[in-house]
Amino acid sequence: MKKANCIAVLGTGSDVGKSIVTTALCRIFYQKGVSVAPFKAQNMSNNSGVTPEGLEMGRAQIVQAEAAGLIPHVDMNPVLLKPSGKSGSQVVLFGKALGNQSAQVYRKNNSGLFNAAGSALDRLRDTYELVVMEGAGSCAEVNLMDNDIVNFRMAQYADADVILVADIDKGGVFAQIVGTLECLPKQFRKMVKGFVINRFRGDIQLFEDGVQWIEEKTGIPVVGVIPWFNDIHIDDEDSVAIEFSDNISEDHENGIPKIAVIRLPYISNFTDINPLKQTNGVQVVYIEAPIDLSGFRAVIIPGSKNTRYDLAWLKQTGWAESLHSYAESGGHLLGICGGYQMLGQFIDDPDGLEEDPGKSIGLDLLDVETILKAPKTTTLSSFSWNGVQGVGYEIHMGQTRRLSGFPLLTVNKRNDISCNDNDGCVSQNKRVMGTYMHGFFDSPEILEKWLEHIGVKDVEIPEAYGLNARSREYDRLAEHVRKNVDMGKIIFPAPPPL
Repeated sequence: MKKANCIAVLGTGSDVGKSIVTTALCRIFYQKGVSVAPFKAQNMSNNSGVTPEGLEMGRAQIVQAEAAGLIPHVDMNPVLLKPSGKSGSQVVLFGKALGNQSAQVYRKNNSGLFNAAGSALDRLRDTYELVVMEGAGSCAEVNLMDNDIVNFRMAQYADADVILVADIDKGGVFAQIVGTLECLPKQFRKMVKGFVINRFRGDIQLFEDGVQWIEEKTGIPVVGVIPWFNDIHIDDEDSVAIEFSDNISEDHENGIPKIAVIRLPYISNFTDINPLKQTNGVQVVYIEAPIDLSGFRAVIIPGSKNTRYDLAWLKQTGWAESLHSYAESGGHLLGICGGYQMLGQFIDDPDGLEEDPGKSIGLDLLDVETILKAPKTTTLSSFSWNGVQGVGYEIHMGQTRRLSGFPLLTVNKRNDISCNDNDGCVSQNKRVMGTYMHGFFDSPEILEKWLEHIGVKDVEIPEAYGLNARSREYDRLAEHVRKNVDMGKIIFPAPPPL
């Protein structure tokens, strides 16, 4: 039986829009009635999610699976690297953590991972009519090319046509494209069948001579120029998306309730904040350096892939003092996953699961204590908060014990198995909260309840941040890309009749 065709979406660099283009193509082909699946052999991201089987994979591939009308499966992202230190990452294979490895050790031992990823791709090609593959970073890192398992080596394995994505908003788009091709061996360069130029601003007619120059210089067509958009909401893959978030742009006296999110060095699962960002009537601000927090209705400490490192960073930078002052003055604090652990008495990592073994004194704002232990908890969960129902997911190594205070949530189901467990902690004054539940704000009723808890009422809560709402955004993205990309140049034979 002939295996499915493959299209590989590779990039001239990081954060040029590969994930978005892949998501759009998955949706467009899905709308055409093509049985299509996404695939990324190796993803490096601390923004992960959980499959229905309770296995961990990159959130971008979960998004792409949804866009393709599929239930996410770890074959779509067989290798996930979660950076946990300056030179090391936790390696997740087929949804299960193998442990931490340095970059050098990983490069020397990744031939087996290439084979595993190739097997996953083969299974997808046996099941679906088309696979849209996503690359990672720049596809022309000459010093890494021999050991690369995600860009051209995997595209070559799949005999895929390559679409090269460049970001014109970064500047130097001509050098991006020509320079990338010049760095490629001839056999890889021949695989590039078209260019997509992303994030264009202005009058597209003024760039027609630029398109002509690229095509004449390279002999390869520009299949599309995608205009900049900021009104289509698709979950971001990497924390690059929040590094340059807006600063506080209005005075505290303007009446708009403000919520601060601490931009941790190893922030993870920052998509937890997206429903808040889409709520009209509140302003969400990511902050790195400590400031006066008195003007904020709440401060959120998000998840972390290196919790003890980020806890030390909070202390070294002065954040710990700011958070204590804020809490003592009656401010509302919420810690999610790693942020929840940091709010407690201590975090003990006896086996060095995140980095070096050791024990760190916490912020002492919740009466809980945490020990990091394997195996990792990965569950899709349903819960209730004082009778209000919600859904989320848990990804953590920690086991946290509540010594006093109150549990925050009642967990009703994990991975479709009924249970009656407690999660999280609420301080005696009910102003400091912590939970392991990612996606805490995804249920509008929970979001509304939390906003009311911090004193924010009469705001426009976004429609359910569930699959139906996300599906509409995938349709909007597909329409935007379809208008600006010549899909006739992205060749794929019609599926056989049913």
